[in-house]
Amino acid sequence: MAVFNITHSHPSAFILMGIPGLEAAHVLISIPFSIFYIIGLLGNFTILFVVGKERTLHNPMYLLLCMLALTDIATPTFVVPNALCIFWFNLKGITMGGCLTQMFFLHTVSLMHSTILVTMAFDRYVAICKPLRYSIILNNTRIAKLGFVGLIRAVLFILPLPLVLSRQPFCANRIIPHTQCEHIAVVKKLCGDITVNTIYGLVLFFVVNMSDLTLIALSYGLIIKAVLRLSSKKAHQKALNTCTAHICVMLTYYTPSLFSNLTNRIGQGIAPHIHIILDDLYLLIPPMLNPIIYGVKSKELRDKVGKYICRK
Repeated sequence: MAVFNITHSHPSAFILMGIPGLEAAHVLISIPFSIFYIIGLLGNFTILFVVGKERTLHNPMYLLLCMLALTDIATPTFVVPNALCIFWFNLKGITMGGCLTQMFFLHTVSLMHSTILVTMAFDRYVAICKPLRYSIILNNTRIAKLGFVGLIRAVLFILPLPLVLSRQPFCANRIIPHTQCEHIAVVKKLCGDITVNTIYGLVLFFVVNMSDLTLIALSYGLIIKAVLRLSSKKAHQKALNTCTAHICVMLTYYTPSLFSNLTNRIGQGIAPHIHIILDDLYLLIPPMLNPIIYGVKSKELRDKVGKYICRK
């Protein structure tokens, strides 16, 4: 990311202020930022390493988990190093190209993350509702193709954001009260009409996110319907246990995501630094928790990780 000191800022640069109102606490705030980031990296790289090494884990469910781990590595990596430069060295300047690039990758990975969660819900639906046809409907090649389609979808939806912004005039005041080039924060620096940008942002939020949530809800509705048909309580519990980890991961992603988006748009009474902290935690907490959730809920994965730890 192109970053440089505020005292040498080029006229075309933006100034990321970090967390306004809490400048004196920036160094202290950087401590949990760093801890969450390091724990997330260790957890997600562990999943990639173990799944890559263990051939018994080379199946659609764990391939999806690896794809989720990659997005969980990328998401905070696009934000935390830049934020730490602000907190530690007061390096607040960022070029327009660097700002729009950060915005593009950050939102693309976020949308890709949502796509993976939808695919994981479909995977659980097939595993529970059509177990005899699971290997026919889903295999590693098909999952890889679905992942590629999801990536193309994310790029096509997000690419217009920086392209449109790069062609619009920005005001002389390019100070962004944030640790990152979040779309809404950058749009507020435009001097022209922001209607198109606002409407497109709302379309992305409601149409894309809500369609993903609808598909997930549909999958789980069919899963619950199938589970209720089972006669044994033990079978009920076993079927639902296979979904527990995915449900927890969805809650850690969509709950703060929806809350952050809504507060940014309608939460005018909330202090700015609260908005910024919530946005940052939304990018840091889920990537840190996801490996822990799957490590606790998946006995097979937990045993494999334990094997490598004991070997060390």
